[in-house]
Amino acid sequence: MGVIDELVANYNRWIIVFLMVAGLYIVIARGNMVKKVVGLSLFQTSVYLLFLAPAKILGGTPPILHPDFTVYAQPLPHALILTAIVVGVATVALGLALVVRINEAYGTIEEDEIFAKDDDD
Repeated sequence: MGVIDELVANYNRWIIVFLMVAGLYIVIARGNMVKKVVGLSLFQTSVYLLFLAPAKILGGTPPILHPDFTVYAQPLPHALILTAIVVGVATVALGLALVVRINEAYGTIEEDEIFAKDDDD
């Protein structure tokens, strides 16, 4: 199997890695706080995909005991990610509320301008 075949076979992992790197880059490289919250959300989404991708079992059925089925899917990763999504939505909401409050206090959401105003005081 060649390199190209292996890249194509694992395309979902490459997408997950790209989303992680893009989210981390946005958090590190941008000074706008709304963009930072969006970057964190993108990074969180890539982590959800990272945990869910190997949890899919081809041919697996829900874990209901029946003599016709022998391969069962594990529901725990999906339940944990559902909980993580709820926590992630709450985190993004809190982050955006903090950005609104910072904008009211400083008149800007740019990180360097906020640091400059703090240094002047």
